[in-house]
Amino acid sequence: MAAERLVVIGGDAAGMSAASQARRLKGPDEMGIIAFERGHFTSYSACGIPYWVGGDVEQRDDLVARTPEEHRARAIDLRMRTEVTEIDVAGQRVRALDRETGETYWTGFDKLVIATGARPVRPALPGMDAAGVHGVQTLDDGQALLDSLDRAPGRRAVVVGAGYIGVEMAEALLKHGFEVTVLNRGEQPMATLDPDMGRLVHDAMDGLGITTVNRAGVSKIITGADGRVAAVATEEGTYPADVVVLGIGVEPETTLARAAGLPVGPHGGLLTDLSMRVVGHDNIWAGGDCVEVLDLVAGRTRHIALGTHANKHGQIIGSNAGGGYGTFPGVVGTAVSKVCDLEIARTGLREKDARAVGLRFVTATIESTGRAGYYPGAQPMTVKMLAEYRTGRLLGVQIVGRDGAAKRVDIAAVALTAGMTVEQMTALDLGYAPPFSPVWDPVLVAARKTVQAVRAAGV
Repeated sequence: MAAERLVVIGGDAAGMSAASQARRLKGPDEMGIIAFERGHFTSYSACGIPYWVGGDVEQRDDLVARTPEEHRARAIDLRMRTEVTEIDVAGQRVRALDRETGETYWTGFDKLVIATGARPVRPALPGMDAAGVHGVQTLDDGQALLDSLDRAPGRRAVVVGAGYIGVEMAEALLKHGFEVTVLNRGEQPMATLDPDMGRLVHDAMDGLGITTVNRAGVSKIITGADGRVAAVATEEGTYPADVVVLGIGVEPETTLARAAGLPVGPHGGLLTDLSMRVVGHDNIWAGGDCVEVLDLVAGRTRHIALGTHANKHGQIIGSNAGGGYGTFPGVVGTAVSKVCDLEIARTGLREKDARAVGLRFVTATIESTGRAGYYPGAQPMTVKMLAEYRTGRLLGVQIVGRDGAAKRVDIAAVALTAGMTVEQMTALDLGYAPPFSPVWDPVLVAARKTVQAVRAAGV
């Protein structure tokens, strides 16, 4: 009997994790695996691109976990610079375009994995396609930006958007010696935080010399006579620019899937069941930045583009496609970032998220330090906590600070996943020594204060 064929669309985290896991479970005689990747690289860390651009990571190849040659050595037929342009669900085949030769051809599949990732949000505004305007999603994008920085006629950079990528790219451009302006449509940078916590990020960016302009909606990109970007215009003013980086965010790349009639959710991502199988299709799986996942706190699907999720999705898909078993129950929305030495973390719901799903809540915000106050190097840390009205169930935590602040959010992530109340959290047996924490860890201090808020609200 001929070996079954697994086709994978996308050669990064989710796609190649799926291919590799399926290969561990089934040898070449049992399953043929073909993977298509339209770019020049596979299995790389897109999250590391700002640190490569900023010089913290020296070489582009340091971000590559596994090369095409390494995948091929494991009997995976990986076809680089080849883009899948159509999925024929009924015929169980995909149409591929070789970008080097222009050849197109059909390839059949018994099982299909869609791991097409996400694409940077690029508003349909005048000048957005001008030279010197860059989205940053792939290694090719990062290389194009670095080349553009070298060719820039001056040292003025504008970053559009102040989310994770925008803030990280602002720091990277600052390290390159550029004068950096960040244009942000929101009330404060880092819209993944509540505005009161975002203000702390704004203050830190100001202290670094990064100019942040809030409530600034971009209306167009102004170009010079050579067609290269010259400035960014908003309703309030114009900001000179020799290079522009788009940090507005990403959206699921589901063009192929939509055209094939596959189901997508309210955020534009593919919908899957717990096994990462596309809803309504027994032989098609999807994972990574192109899918929506269940938010365990809100009880709704959401789109979160993170390599941690993509690699887990790939492992689960590969197990199921290869005859094993695995499920992905959902997420609580944990993410961390930094701007120079300021660490930024969040997990669970913001205030507006809780309101959107009909939850009543209380909040508490505390200031503490990452080490015992008397220990050398102790730095300030602000922790904000949300809990459900009356029940005290933990709903979300945000942390902004220095000296190990960000990873403390993992305590809250575990508590959220376990469905703990803030009162239960106060009894957690966390590690303590003066170089690492005060006697009462900042997260536990926040939990104690939130317990008081829950009790007061219930009176």
